[in-house]
Amino acid sequence: MDEKLRENDAVIFVDQRGRKYLKILRRGTRITIRGELPSESLWGVSEGSWVTFSSGERFLVLRPTYADLVPNLPRQAQVIYPKDTGVMLLWGDVFPGATVIEGGVGAGALTIALLRAIGPQGRLISYEIREDFATIAAKNVANFFGPAPNWSLKVKDLFEGFDETAVDRLFLDLAEPWKALDQVANALRPGGVFVCLVPTALQLKETVQALQDSREFDAVECFETLMRPWSVRGLSVRPVHRMVAHSGWIIVARRVV
Repeated sequence: MDEKLRENDAVIFVDQRGRKYLKILRRGTRITIRGELPSESLWGVSEGSWVTFSSGERFLVLRPTYADLVPNLPRQAQVIYPKDTGVMLLWGDVFPGATVIEGGVGAGALTIALLRAIGPQGRLISYEIREDFATIAAKNVANFFGPAPNWSLKVKDLFEGFDETAVDRLFLDLAEPWKALDQVANALRPGGVFVCLVPTALQLKETVQALQDSREFDAVECFETLMRPWSVRGLSVRPVHRMVAHSGWIIVARRVV
């Protein structure tokens, strides 16, 4: 990617205290944080530059990483934290060229991660029952990922069944994934990987028990991820007082014959 910023780029502005603000460099708009700056004035500026707003305050401007992007995505639903997304992609063994189904699209955070992982030769099909969620996700993918001709977004109840069969990987982010295991089994190829995220212990129990009782799945694993930042300032080296601890349980299983 060109180091120079361009029209319609997503960028983050980082202030002197490390706070981040996600913006898009649209023609004819002004970036407002504390003070203003015309979007066009940043076109051609090198990523990693310091820029000065009308208030005199300076900000570092960068293109957002995935971890920068997700907490700031426009949304109505809770997004999957990057600490969980990374583990889900690895335990789900998502590879370039894979055909993947995503059930429950939310704000499109996992969608963007899956599109990056499968690459242009892969195929992603997302199912979302709520049209308002689907609309937000489509806008977020367009704004923060770009053109995705290998992505299909279907506003449809996945409990009625998936249209696809023999897909490589299948991800679910919904309240009652144990009720969709028949639909998952019909769509997933033998050996394929099923991954879901649930926030409560009761959902964990119901889902894992249903997978263990099913003849269609085996090699069931469940776990959570915790992330504890540290503050390093001179001689003061200590854990940050706030951390992203429990956010959900990740459940992984294999489709078997």
